[in-house]
Amino acid sequence: MMPVLHSTKNLQIVEPPTATSEGVGIFEYTDNYTVFHYGRMPDPIPGKGEAVCRMAVANFTMLEAAGVRTHFRRFIAPNRIEFALARLPALTVRPFTSKQGNYLIPLQILFRNELPPGSSVHRRLAAGDLTPADIGLLVIPAVGEKLERLLIEYATTREDVNRFIAPGEAQRLAGLDDEQFEAMRETTVKVNEVLTGHAAKIGLSHCDGKVEYLVTGDQELVLADSPGTPDESRLMFNGVHCGKQTLRDWYVGSGHEIPVSRLIAEGVPRSRWPQPAPLPPAFVPVMTDLYRSLSEAWTGERLWDAPDLEAATRAVTEVIGQ
Repeated sequence: MMPVLHSTKNLQIVEPPTATSEGVGIFEYTDNYTVFHYGRMPDPIPGKGEAVCRMAVANFTMLEAAGVRTHFRRFIAPNRIEFALARLPALTVRPFTSKQGNYLIPLQILFRNELPPGSSVHRRLAAGDLTPADIGLLVIPAVGEKLERLLIEYATTREDVNRFIAPGEAQRLAGLDDEQFEAMRETTVKVNEVLTGHAAKIGLSHCDGKVEYLVTGDQELVLADSPGTPDESRLMFNGVHCGKQTLRDWYVGSGHEIPVSRLIAEGVPRSRWPQPAPLPPAFVPVMTDLYRSLSEAWTGERLWDAPDLEAATRAVTEVIGQ
């Protein structure tokens, strides 16, 4: 197993992909978390990896049942999945095209139902990098505002700090024609509908999320990565973040944020970046309970006898703050 850049998963290549055939990979979901584009933070959260993995398996099952083709092959208990592995295009050459096939599209497609605290939309609006018109609004939205229409954005995936890009550049990087690019958008809408509907059934708000896709050898789009997990989606219960946003907010509020964007802009090598402060010890068991509670509520599996979401999120508020 080897770590995936800026990811909480480890990757094992069982069978390498080729230009004509998909490979086989295994993702191991670890107990790590990431914030600030820093990479893995110093404190693992025991039990997080298995909790997130089981949510991913449940989501692949739901999405396949809804007609969404995914890269999922099988669950390897307790915290691994086997999946169809595609080629990773080199960034130094022209983007692949769908006719070449069997490649991971170097994009993340972000979808937003709400704009909760912590959403990058608020920061980008405040900085002037985004205008309300860019996201189909007339005025600057309030924190927590629910959007009348789903907002879809595109971002790079393989840069030191990934950036938002316009649909035209996204289509060029994806190597898709107009029909395929629209199909990717429509599939994203369907993925959101499935995940948001499931969240609502258990009292969660599915505020936003992100997905990735690969193109198969027969030029079909396939959903990749782990959509709908707390690593890829922003899930909230009674206004409390059910995932790493809680820890990110603590780092910012306590003055321990790592200024990754500034460090990169100044050319500081990663080896010289400051080490993140460790979490206060009391935070870790509270986060373990939160991830397990979320997983049990989402999958319907009672594996750890975790507190229910109301109790778990109340503990987060009391111990960590919100």
